[in-house]
Amino acid sequence: MTISRRDVLMGGAGLAGAAAMTGLSGTPSFAQALPKFEPEKGASLRVLRWSPFVKAEEDAWIANTKKFTEATGIEVRIDKESWEDIRPKAAVAANVGSGPDIVWVWFDDAQQYPDKLLDVTELAKGLGATYGGWYPAPEAYALNRGKYVALPLATIGNAVIYRDSWVKEAGFSEFPKDTKAFLELAKALKAKNHPMGFTLGHGVGDGNNFCHWVLWSHGGEMVDDKGKVKINSPETIAALKFVRELYPNFIPGTESWLDVNNNRAFLAGEISVTANGVSLYYAAKNDPKLADMAADMRSVNLPIGPIGKSVELHQTTSACIFKYTKYPQAAQAYLSFMFDAPQMNAWIEGSSAYCCQTLKAFAKNPVWTSNPINAPYGKASETLRPNGYAGPLGPQSAAAMADWIVVDMVAEAATGQRTPEEAARRAEQRASRIYRG
Repeated sequence: MTISRRDVLMGGAGLAGAAAMTGLSGTPSFAQALPKFEPEKGASLRVLRWSPFVKAEEDAWIANTKKFTEATGIEVRIDKESWEDIRPKAAVAANVGSGPDIVWVWFDDAQQYPDKLLDVTELAKGLGATYGGWYPAPEAYALNRGKYVALPLATIGNAVIYRDSWVKEAGFSEFPKDTKAFLELAKALKAKNHPMGFTLGHGVGDGNNFCHWVLWSHGGEMVDDKGKVKINSPETIAALKFVRELYPNFIPGTESWLDVNNNRAFLAGEISVTANGVSLYYAAKNDPKLADMAADMRSVNLPIGPIGKSVELHQTTSACIFKYTKYPQAAQAYLSFMFDAPQMNAWIEGSSAYCCQTLKAFAKNPVWTSNPINAPYGKASETLRPNGYAGPLGPQSAAAMADWIVVDMVAEAATGQRTPEEAARRAEQRASRIYRG
């Protein structure tokens, strides 16, 4: 879609006028507190983003974009692709040097082609200074050798969603807080014909989030803090033995699930427990036929494993500007506007707690206290552990995630395709090719 030019504020006052129109009391205007950008004459922008799971989130982003166009006269075309297609589309654009000006990428994708991305350090530092600083983990995804090659846009929180009445029917007064009791709940729910279902396929969000939690909760790591591969460890084997025992209590077929499949299974009443964004709850809440289900839904952070602390991967998305853009000033002006408090607060609220802030000041957004089910998602940026843990982020960590090494290892062990030991050895071989390269 294209946001057309209309009600244009002409001249250099355009962006300042937008800030004045939308400024919140007590909030610095971005035109004053952040770097000023002078959009190129005749500029237009193309943005590639992922398809929404919460329609109101997309609507809020489009409404904010419309305000930007009205203030500047800069037309903005917004395209969208499925979650799985964003990564290859962005990589192709980086390699061929043409395509969208701005793209929303996943996790550390920006680390695969940092030399193809515009340095936005000045803007990133200005935003951090204005809005309480960046949360360290999403910020790490955007930093390459001390420079910002992206702006951390949002952390899409991942939490357990479950049917409270079914958990109680299985004999549990509350949802288990540790993996041992979690396994017992899985068995009890399966016995009551209410199986769990967690994504073991190449789901960019749900598959990665669940499988990294399995690994980390037991102390496993892809690499150590020096970047040396250590995925084939006793801790990893313990994690894979755990998931092998857990898997028979799932609904069949989860090894082929993508991000949408667990949503469909839960809303169809086929599973009792899954891990998902808060969008799953709002899909039920907004469907009159699922009112009883929505009232029965609860959310909680994933159980704590033998490591003794909460360790979770949440899906993170960042906004990148490609160096090949003809309009780098306009692109930075657009992102500056979209991160400014009136627009960012409207977007976070519009997302119904689906998109967690990456700048600390926005933790005060009322969406996080408007509904108890939102609470586990409100700290996603704070609790996030980057996927490259415990090593540095960079092309190698990005390549390891893009190659689905952790997801494939967990799925192979869970389904019995390989023994835990065999799955860990195969993952070690695959990771070593990347980290030694």
